[in-house]
Amino acid sequence: MAPDLAILRNIGIMAHIDAGKTTLTERILFYTGVSHRMGDVDSGNTSTDWMVQERERGITIQSAAVTCHWKDHRINLIDTPGHVDFTMEVERSLRVLDGAVAVFTAVEGVQSQSETVWKQAERYHVPRLAFINKMDRTGANFVAAVQTIRDRLNANPIPFQLPIGEAEHFVGVVDLVREVALYWKPGDDLGTAFDERPIPAEMVEDAMKAREVLFDAVAGEDDELMELYLEGATVPVATIKRAARTAALSGRVVPVFCGTAARKRGVQPLLDAVVDYLPSPLDLPAVVGKDPDDVTKSVTRKASPDEPFCALAFKIQTDPFVGTLTYLRVYSGALEAGSVALNPRTGKRERVGRLLQMHANQREDITHATTGNIVAAAGLRNVATGDTLCDQKHPIVLESMTFPEPVISMAIEAMTKADEDKLNASLQKLADEDPTFRVRVDKDSGQTLISGMGELHLDIIRDRLDREFKVHCQVGKPQVAYREAIAKAANGEGLFRRQTGGKGQYGHVKVHVRPNAIGAGHTVRDLTKGGVIPKEFLKPALDGCREALDRGVLVGFPCSDVDVELYDGSFHEVDSSEIAFRIAGTMAVTEALRAAAPILLEPIMRLEISVPEEYTGAVFGDLSGRRGSITHMDARAGVQVIEAEVPLSSMFGYATDLRSATQGRADFTMQFSQYQHVPAALSNEIVVKLRGY
Repeated sequence: MAPDLAILRNIGIMAHIDAGKTTLTERILFYTGVSHRMGDVDSGNTSTDWMVQERERGITIQSAAVTCHWKDHRINLIDTPGHVDFTMEVERSLRVLDGAVAVFTAVEGVQSQSETVWKQAERYHVPRLAFINKMDRTGANFVAAVQTIRDRLNANPIPFQLPIGEAEHFVGVVDLVREVALYWKPGDDLGTAFDERPIPAEMVEDAMKAREVLFDAVAGEDDELMELYLEGATVPVATIKRAARTAALSGRVVPVFCGTAARKRGVQPLLDAVVDYLPSPLDLPAVVGKDPDDVTKSVTRKASPDEPFCALAFKIQTDPFVGTLTYLRVYSGALEAGSVALNPRTGKRERVGRLLQMHANQREDITHATTGNIVAAAGLRNVATGDTLCDQKHPIVLESMTFPEPVISMAIEAMTKADEDKLNASLQKLADEDPTFRVRVDKDSGQTLISGMGELHLDIIRDRLDREFKVHCQVGKPQVAYREAIAKAANGEGLFRRQTGGKGQYGHVKVHVRPNAIGAGHTVRDLTKGGVIPKEFLKPALDGCREALDRGVLVGFPCSDVDVELYDGSFHEVDSSEIAFRIAGTMAVTEALRAAAPILLEPIMRLEISVPEEYTGAVFGDLSGRRGSITHMDARAGVQVIEAEVPLSSMFGYATDLRSATQGRADFTMQFSQYQHVPAALSNEIVVKLRGY
């Protein structure tokens, strides 16, 4: 058993948009023999970017799982998106992966989305390798790119390779562990032919210095290496790799490699590094979960087929041929096609109709899935992203995932009566797939509102409705997803009493509300004493409090960062009911929120703009007019990189305005940062507008 798990690698490719993740994945699939041709993003024929929308736009939207083999090792690989609107795909992929390759460009180094995915990997303690890509580009600077990893990601990047030449002169790499130079042969269009030669004379001194840095970083991980190093003796390559592996798995060192995926250089050594330095399931600690019957009790599962079965459902996908697919990472035990597993969240049993090994959008039926595998299951009915599936006799709940709240909304309506009947069902399927996509009906206008992470996110949703689900619809203009909060503490009382002859309705609740810190979320607590509200009515009362928070009092946006204390109330021996206390709880919190000086919060976006020096003045002026504030500036490869924070409400149409102001020579990325108070004068204007006065 152990040897099978020892040769397994579950890894992801993660990076900023356009850093070359998908191109690198295509090269990996070619060199490992999975595909017989190398796909190209610009040509729209890549294996992992299989969606029509991905091929048209040249970006990755959905993470795609593929399996390949390299040097007797099996590699389950997930290519993740780089665009911030689809960062949820990266989040759930990293939750179930054992290791990752972070791709950076040799010109820009660390970029805004690089930081986001790096933090996601940190959250789940995922060991990483770094690959400095695009060494053939003008302005490529390996040393500077590595320094950005150290400075901006607070990591310890240690080069395991040095580039031989840069930009148009990039011809190979120096392998610091084996002390050899690898030269790719000119004219070899497939990148399969390269020579091992001695390190070039002009690079020997730099290579020896870099090798000393490598030894200093990993020597403490292995007694044998430390002893040989201090004695000045020759250290075997196997010993260096063993120590480096330990350092990489602990996260104390990030091994750095380089190449150019587009020109097919440096990919094979990177595959060697995946095998040498990234973990197998056996290298990771036992997974820890909770006992669903007693959440204070921890339960562990070792990576072994002899342990009871448990797996995490990390992705739901609608497949036109199979129906709903549930992607599973098996942490222990084994799962047979046709068997039954328990979903502790629902308490229901789920029968696995089919098990499939996925290769992007291609499916292969398999009979069982064992520890460490990533597979898709068909036939599961009530499983959501983040659910645990486990052995019925040995229940466990694994840690789920947290996803960001949507920041942009728009109204959507079907174009015909026939489409109207299909629209709601189709939207629900998309919401089941994507936890950052929300659907709700506005109670005042009756409109269906869809919310997501950005304009591109919602545009892809609309396009999928048209092409995949054959639902023709039209959408309104994008709207900012504001939030509401309160500025002070206040009390509220809700008394719901109805008497219509016979048994009536009675519920009485008193609450105290106060502001929480921004970003802390809202809390609802029971502080009643002496049974003033019977136990059976407490939950409905608290649920009513939460309902009031979900729709606010200013314009109807959800409330954020509010602490609610239910401290008193009363009941009637005959007339009290669950529905009465639910309504009373809603009334009490609504009254308290109105008295607590409600305020509006707006999403603030983090903006990174790359602009030629001569246009920085125009960009500064434009940002000032959008209520933006500059947070950082950096000169890189002949351009200024400007980081700023700007309200989302000011950013609609920014791409067109930026192109006009810079003659098309600037580009930008934008991602959600935080919610902040809207200035008082502007808040009143927004409230009046949203209320339709």
